Amino acid sequence: MAVKISKKDALNYHSMGRPGKIEVVPTKETKTQRDLALAYSPGVAEPCLEIAEDKEKVYTYTAKGNLVAVITNGSAVLGLGNIGPEAAKPVMEGKGLLFKIFADIDVFDIELNAFDIESFVAAVKAMEPTFGGINLEDIKSPDCFEIEARLRKEMNIPVMHDDQHGTAIISGAALLNALEIVGKKISKVRVVVSGAGAAAISCAKLYMFLGVKKENILLIDRSGVIRSDRESIDKYKKSFATSREVHTLEDALKDADVFLGLSKGNIVTKEMVKTMAKDPIIFALANPDPEIPYNEALEARPDAIIATGRSDYPNQVNNALGFPFIFRGALDVRAKEINEAMKLAAVHALAELAKKPVPDMVNMAYNEKNFSFGKEYIIPKLIDPRLLTAVAPAVAKAAIDSGVARHIITDWDAYTNELSRRLGKDDAIVRVMVNKARQDPKRVVFSEADNFKILKAAQIVNEEGIAKPILLGPEKKIRDIIAENGLDLEDVPIIDPNIQEMEPMRTSYGEWLFEKRKRKGLTLYEAKKLMRDRNYFGAMMVMEGEADALISGLTRNYAQTIRPALQVIGTRDDVTKVAGMYIMLTKRGPLFFADCTVNVNPTADDLADIATLTANAVRQLNIQPRIAMLSYSNFGSTKGKEPEAVAQAVQMLRSRYPGMIVDGEMQANFAFNTELLKDNYPFCELTQDGANTLIFPNLSAGNIAYKLMQSLGAGEAIGPILLGLKKSVHILQLGSSVREIVNMVTIAVIDAQSKR
Repeated sequence: MAVKISKKDALNYHSMGRPGKIEVVPTKETKTQRDLALAYSPGVAEPCLEIAEDKEKVYTYTAKGNLVAVITNGSAVLGLGNIGPEAAKPVMEGKGLLFKIFADIDVFDIELNAFDIESFVAAVKAMEPTFGGINLEDIKSPDCFEIEARLRKEMNIPVMHDDQHGTAIISGAALLNALEIVGKKISKVRVVVSGAGAAAISCAKLYMFLGVKKENILLIDRSGVIRSDRESIDKYKKSFATSREVHTLEDALKDADVFLGLSKGNIVTKEMVKTMAKDPIIFALANPDPEIPYNEALEARPDAIIATGRSDYPNQVNNALGFPFIFRGALDVRAKEINEAMKLAAVHALAELAKKPVPDMVNMAYNEKNFSFGKEYIIPKLIDPRLLTAVAPAVAKAAIDSGVARHIITDWDAYTNELSRRLGKDDAIVRVMVNKARQDPKRVVFSEADNFKILKAAQIVNEEGIAKPILLGPEKKIRDIIAENGLDLEDVPIIDPNIQEMEPMRTSYGEWLFEKRKRKGLTLYEAKKLMRDRNYFGAMMVMEGEADALISGLTRNYAQTIRPALQVIGTRDDVTKVAGMYIMLTKRGPLFFADCTVNVNPTADDLADIATLTANAVRQLNIQPRIAMLSYSNFGSTKGKEPEAVAQAVQMLRSRYPGMIVDGEMQANFAFNTELLKDNYPFCELTQDGANTLIFPNLSAGNIAYKLMQSLGAGEAIGPILLGLKKSVHILQLGSSVREIVNMVTIAVIDAQSKR
């Protein structure tokens, strides 16, 4: 789904807190005078002298080998045109962010006041000692061709203009696979390219390297087919000029096998694609509106394989599938350039990855039983965790084989393992959860809808297709808040349980609750009265199927909020205890903490039940739980009721679930430090990978632990996630941020999907 972003939200995102999207973070200790003396004077002199003797040692003693410059002059920014270097800076920062999160590459974004080729080339060349690679970005055509060619020739570090080659590489992989599926030879297909800018010409060139014949390619710009008899065209377009008697896009598409759109939206009609050859391949990549809408193209040609630049349709061609991993491979072998062999290696690596079994986390994110190679899956998904380990080694090998590498990798297994360890997975799980929620959005009741943060979160989840909000509260007050803050919730239903019109529903709900709890001291009058409480009313909506999930707790304490859920909805039939879990997003990946919110002093039986509930919730996110049962003792090192209860719980779990990875009792530091475990407790089941799921011995320990991590910035918390209820009900932390509310709604939707 295309995400709708308001101007205010975009500006707030870039300006809130520390302005911009990136910062520089030290990688060494700087706490003591000795640290500072090593970092600067006098210690810094030693690596300086080493590098002076051998310049290659700059890669040993500095960050050069992992540092890329993203450089522009702002002359062709996205769809905004020549807006200048200052205005281009947010885009370059964003590109740097993608390098970091997908390939752990550090970036300095550089915006140059250099608008002629000579001054731009001179400025970039002068920066060669600083950087391991240069990513050129958003430079107007045809200047970008000469700038890149000059820099590749005159510099000894990899240089790539991603606007040219990124789309070419990704669409090239898609083209190879699409042709394989339809059974056509690449040497015989006729290709029509709508657009004649940097990306289009680069695509055409790369397709020729892949086997498309030059005479079978037609390029079209806004003036029509680029023909040899046209006057005043630059040399880059001229190299693809044709003498064939075709003049318009409509003419060109007749009997064409492949359409590549890199121009503007809605310029191709159904009638045009109906004239294409059998089993046509249609890559309509204009954003946000493709040259022809996906559904229209499919309706006109059911035999077509279709790709777009959008994430809400199959086969998204996204440059982020390429550049982070290409530069990763190039940097890791200290390549002198990014040559054609390296680009082709990336093409083939991407194409081959799409043919392999897809990880469960990717299937889960898109609510697919199993993606498999075919018409709707010709290129990998951006969230596929294998991209780094598939593309970077292929590029590195091609650099070595083509003679442009200065560092030779011999142990490829070790290199692949190093790549896997490079990426912190703190954001990956959120992206997976959001994608999964979008595949089947559920109706979520917000019981505190007369609050700005709730309404803002409701707008976001509605616009992003995560959930279908239902707002509970006084309608006038809610609409006033919406109007005052310029929110867009026009089509979202608002229900006020306290108005007269809701009396029949309140009565029905009250009678139901009375029947359920009449032998627990509740009278019919009290049950009907409770239905004026939005938490009870919302819980009843979920119980009766009027909604799929309930979100509450922003303005009330936890006990007040959980009570209605327990009384109305209750626990699953196979559950004796509910529990509270937090997902802590950390650089080492997601960690799962339980019980942090419900059970004060759990028994051994309770701890076993809490661990079981938590393990099931973790598996629901397609992650294998590795459970550490925590205490102040390590495997009997200290006696006491608490560690004994934890140890008993471990034995219960092993007896009930022989395949479960669980151990304890153990101290928290041992749960993560595999070397410490191997040295002291080599029998522990967590010595291989450490724990990702922590079960705390009591509420105090769990609550303190997650709040300390959150307050110290060691992890962002998603939760508390309520485990064990029949229906999806989730309780916010008091005073949660809008981001935290959105995360909880995402969890609630996934929970509701599983309970469907």
